[in-house]
Amino acid sequence: MDNKEVEMDAAAPARDEYQTQLEEQYLKSFEGLEEGDLIDGKVVQVTGDFIFVDVGYKSEGKIPVEEFEGALVPQVGDVVRVILIKKETHSGEVIVSKKRADEKAFWKSIATAFKEHKPVDGTVEKEVKGGFEVDIGHGLKGFLPSSKADIQRIEKGDYLVGFKGKFYLERLYSEKKINIILNRRKWMEEDIDARRSEFFEKVQIGDTVKGVVKSFTSFGAFIDLGGFDGLLHINDMSWGHVTRPKDYVRKGQEIELKVIRLDPEEKRINLSLKHFTQDPWFTFEDKYHLNDIVKGKVTKLTDYGAFIEIEEGIEGLAHISEFSWVRKVHKPEDMLKPGDVVDCMILGYDLQAGKVSLGLKQVQQNPWDSINERFPVGMRLTRKIVKVTNAGAFIELEEGIDGFLHVDDLSWTSRVKNPSSVLHEGDDIEVVVIESDPENRNVRLSVKQLSEDPWLSFAHAFRIGSMVEGTVSNVTDFGVFVKVQGDIDGLIKKQDLTSDRNESYDDALAKYKSGMAVKAVVIDLSPERQKLGLSIRDLVQRQQREELSRFIQNEESDAGYTLGDLLKERDGSKKNS
Repeated sequence: MDNKEVEMDAAAPARDEYQTQLEEQYLKSFEGLEEGDLIDGKVVQVTGDFIFVDVGYKSEGKIPVEEFEGALVPQVGDVVRVILIKKETHSGEVIVSKKRADEKAFWKSIATAFKEHKPVDGTVEKEVKGGFEVDIGHGLKGFLPSSKADIQRIEKGDYLVGFKGKFYLERLYSEKKINIILNRRKWMEEDIDARRSEFFEKVQIGDTVKGVVKSFTSFGAFIDLGGFDGLLHINDMSWGHVTRPKDYVRKGQEIELKVIRLDPEEKRINLSLKHFTQDPWFTFEDKYHLNDIVKGKVTKLTDYGAFIEIEEGIEGLAHISEFSWVRKVHKPEDMLKPGDVVDCMILGYDLQAGKVSLGLKQVQQNPWDSINERFPVGMRLTRKIVKVTNAGAFIELEEGIDGFLHVDDLSWTSRVKNPSSVLHEGDDIEVVVIESDPENRNVRLSVKQLSEDPWLSFAHAFRIGSMVEGTVSNVTDFGVFVKVQGDIDGLIKKQDLTSDRNESYDDALAKYKSGMAVKAVVIDLSPERQKLGLSIRDLVQRQQREELSRFIQNEESDAGYTLGDLLKERDGSKKNS
């Protein structure tokens, strides 16, 4: 209230007149005030129960101390804003209220906050249907819908009860009673955007920041940097192989991290733990060299091999082809499992790509290097058939090393068209080593060479032109097969079956049946090619030449004996037969 001065005459008025003049002047100062107006009062007295304030009237206003609950009790001389309830009662008192003044001022600030889109403070008191009831002060209650209570979807809202924070006034209206709708999510989004923008403005790649582990995923952990998240990828937790993010950080843990990537447009922040230490690849060549044998731990198995960590941050690949000299490894898990500690050899590396090739078999002696010592040519042995193919069979000589028995090496004389008809997996078979090629990892075996080659024996006993005896074993369209000494099959082509020019080849062929005994002469012999050609026609012709030769000899000794006599003799012998 403005202070008013009282004009003084040259002569001082009487005391009663002076008092009357002061009262009239004071009342005039109240003429512009209405009950319900906000006014300032000066504290003139403080007691245990009341605060007395001078509001410029003939009596002081009296305020209960409890109206100052939650605030400091004022001292004499302090100015307190109150609301004028009644100018004067029947007893001459001025009725004022600080509480109602505070409420009026607060309501005005609420209206201003709503109009200017400013947040207000509030406390979540309880969970109600569809949301929460929030006390925003001075008896005002607001409703906070669940959908606008948090950035995250709320499953159970009990964690928000008791929360003190800021809220936007989304709706503010009054019909029969005041209704206030609040929005916390909107304020959180704007607050987070502001803090994130400040982060991108101030923080640079390589800076160290603090954060709290918020949640885990299969590819890493999200770090709360103050309402917004950064990603600590699993590959950035350690220079070594990381399988479980929880092995390196725990939920709720406050940690320091290096900023390794910033993308303001996508609002992405990548963080790292491993960048606090030096990349071990920088010193790789100081520690390791080609063909070094090192120990490593199997970290991961794939279809094509195994990843082996030789030190934290240095992980190499042992391809499945480098697992064994002799075993055909189809699955890495047949030989290794994660966690195994193994010896391996460094076969190659690429520092730029951060790759190193490892070998497991190279730390063991290659059994093929001494194969000729263990299985020399000519060695006889009995082993198991492990696989039968159209071309022959694989015979296991020792674990991981098979010899091959070709179908042509089963028999000197019999031609086996289907190896599975005589060879069966799992059966033991006696063989002899006939060839060894360590470079190409090949050992050739034979069954037929367990015995002497009958073709060589036959070739020693017979020559081209020799007469042989045999039995018809098979009759075909093109000739007759005759089994002779040594169980060898010789072929008499149908044009070699007869010397009679009047007889057709097919008629001559029709005379022969399996099992018939025949005599023939050798006309072709090749042991190397296992080929024997026979001829009955040549035998008959040779016999005819021999008879003719005898006739000529007889004619010289007996002139009376003629060629006609010889022919008659032959005709007679044919009739008798």
